Amino acid sequence: MRILVTGGLGFIGSHTCVELLNENYEVVIADNLSNSSIDVLDKIEKITSKRPKFYEIDVCDKEKVSKIFNENEIDAVIHFAGYKAVGESVTEPLKYYRNNLDSTLTLLEVMKKEKCHNFIFSSSATVYGSPKELPIKENFPLSTTNPYGTTKLMIEQILADLSKADKDLSIIVLRYFNPIGAHKSGLLGENPSGIPNNLMPYIVRVADKKLPFLNVFGNDYDTPDGTGVRDYIHVVDLARGHLKALEKGANFKGIEYYNLGTGIGYSVLDLVKTFEKVNNVKVPYKIVDRRPGDIDACYADPTKAYKELGFKAIYGIDDMCIDSYNFIIKNKESHK
Repeated sequence: MRILVTGGLGFIGSHTCVELLNENYEVVIADNLSNSSIDVLDKIEKITSKRPKFYEIDVCDKEKVSKIFNENEIDAVIHFAGYKAVGESVTEPLKYYRNNLDSTLTLLEVMKKEKCHNFIFSSSATVYGSPKELPIKENFPLSTTNPYGTTKLMIEQILADLSKADKDLSIIVLRYFNPIGAHKSGLLGENPSGIPNNLMPYIVRVADKKLPFLNVFGNDYDTPDGTGVRDYIHVVDLARGHLKALEKGANFKGIEYYNLGTGIGYSVLDLVKTFEKVNNVKVPYKIVDRRPGDIDACYADPTKAYKELGFKAIYGIDDMCIDSYNFIIKNKESHK
């Protein structure tokens, strides 16, 4: 099978490309390099001894997306491409609505024209808003607290409507919880520019003395230690989940939704203390005011993904912390 991976040089996309190539899928990557680096292509090749075909394009550009389909027989699409910073989406909502919706609509229109019927969408646990109970099941009510999450929810609605209209389609929506970690090789990991929005890249920058301390946003949540609780999943486990979704999609018509998480909630301070212990480093932190929109706790019920996809996370929080720090140590030059 030949798989088109949009955003395939990004954090989750690159790890998924590695897993696909290791399982002998053919991979075509489309990425505009707005939040990724071309050297990731070399790293994917170094890990797998295979070089995916690469197109530097914006997925909003219909003519260029059509060119990919014309030049390659695409069997399925995994769609990662999109802006993803929650805070930025609040200050620049038009940018998020234009890019995330346009790229998806363009892709779906070209797929329809080219009779490509298998689509896997990178969604998010943000579509559950502030859940009334835990753990979170796929049939819970959906709502959002920021424009980024709203783009994911709007795309989910578009896909549901499309599935009703086109009975040939196989659509799998994967709702991610909190991906962290890095590839065991230390070649691939999360390397955002500027001050990181996400917790783990922030922790590793502090551990590497690139930042003086970690800001912990609030210690008065209704959780065991007062800091926010989240379901952290190793990025390699998350990547494996896409292969399980591909297998399901090959023998399925319609639309299905799956949580990809571990089902275990860890607090911010749990993560900090584990990181310090397994890597033998200090992570100074200070408690600051809560961020608007943050919720007390969020973790998945992963039962459906296990029963229907055969997916179960195999890496624990120790692995996530060790692999994240290993990536930063091996890539010091790119983290200045």
